[in-house]
Amino acid sequence: MDLSAFRASLADATPPAVGLPLQALWWAAKGDWNRAHGCAQQGEDAASCWVHAWLHRQEGDLANAGYWYARAGHAMSPASLDEEWADIAGVLLREA
Repeated sequence: MDLSAFRASLADATPPAVGLPLQALWWAAKGDWNRAHGCAQQGEDAASCWVHAWLHRQEGDLANAGYWYARAGHAMSPASLDEEWADIAGVLLREA
């Protein structure tokens, strides 16, 4: 699946068959932050931590976001939230 197909899947009622970090991004794009956060919290891997960081950045909790970015091995992005969402999703989709 590429980023275009992932975005198109947002029209569906359920996320595509992807890992929890991508499911978290999918739910976030659908406006369900709590469900997205629940998906991100289930993983301890770098991808889950990166998505978890982005979610807290989206929430405005930058201190918590900073913690999760550090756990993920990424710096907090200067890009817009939408741009970073696409960057993270693109990387994770390529790695899948």
